[in-house]
Amino acid sequence: MSGLTFIAVIFILGLLAKSNSLSIAAGLLLAIKLLKIKSLLPLLEERGVEIGLLFLMLAVMVPIALDRISTKEIIATFSSLPGLLAIAGGLIATRLNNMGIQLLESQPQVIIGLVIGSIVGIVFLKGIPVGPLMAGGIAAFFLYLINLISR
Repeated sequence: MSGLTFIAVIFILGLLAKSNSLSIAAGLLLAIKLLKIKSLLPLLEERGVEIGLLFLMLAVMVPIALDRISTKEIIATFSSLPGLLAIAGGLIATRLNNMGIQLLESQPQVIIGLVIGSIVGIVFLKGIPVGPLMAGGIAAFFLYLINLISR
């Protein structure tokens, strides 16, 4: 199956799953390929994750900028169980994301599995695609555990 065909299948699955982000991403890639704007693909490959993370961080911090979260609430984060668990979750997630980047750099072929797993999760588990970094991090963690156990 060619890359174009695979992206078209992902686009259709995104539509069927009613996943706007997946459909838009696949649709943009289809348009870039069909319009032969191939110079854009290396840029997206190299900087796309950084750009996406930038916008994700902006979106997450907007409530603070709009004063929807008070200083009192921010301080309470450090003294409540949900707040402390959120901090721990952030620490673990960032470590897993780092492991995901390392896995994708050392074994780029795993991206196919991550995409398929994400599509199945969206379609059948009503999941939300947050990108390959966390999925890669979880896969890297599983690989780490398997290597640890098999020693």
